[in-house]
Amino acid sequence: MPIKGLETKILTGLHGEEMMMVLSTTLPGHTVPLHSHTHEQIGLVYGGKALLRIGNEERVAQKGDFYNIPSGVSHGDTCIGEEPFTMLDIFYPIREDFIQKLKTAAEQKPKGKKRALVRPGVGSYVES
Repeated sequence: MPIKGLETKILTGLHGEEMMMVLSTTLPGHTVPLHSHTHEQIGLVYGGKALLRIGNEERVAQKGDFYNIPSGVSHGDTCIGEEPFTMLDIFYPIREDFIQKLKTAAEQKPKGKKRALVRPGVGSYVES
């Protein structure tokens, strides 16, 4: 299900790797609802500030902060402030659902537009 205000750029994991690196951006005023997945997830806040929820913990996360989200633990965020909240996420194993969303975005893009595939090995999609 698409999440309004979330932009995702896949950096690695499209060519047989076992881990995936992704830049995820929550736009100001938007929330990524609580969710969980079987993938382990670690990351670094690349920019912005958000209220980050991981399991029963809730804290303000900002540029330079690290986080660890174990498999199956609910998590989500709400961007606070004027700057987008961008996280560099690393998943193990790779997120097959992200690859499928990228393929779907590429199939649905209007001819002449290059939004779905930015360059070989890197893909992005916007959920709205």
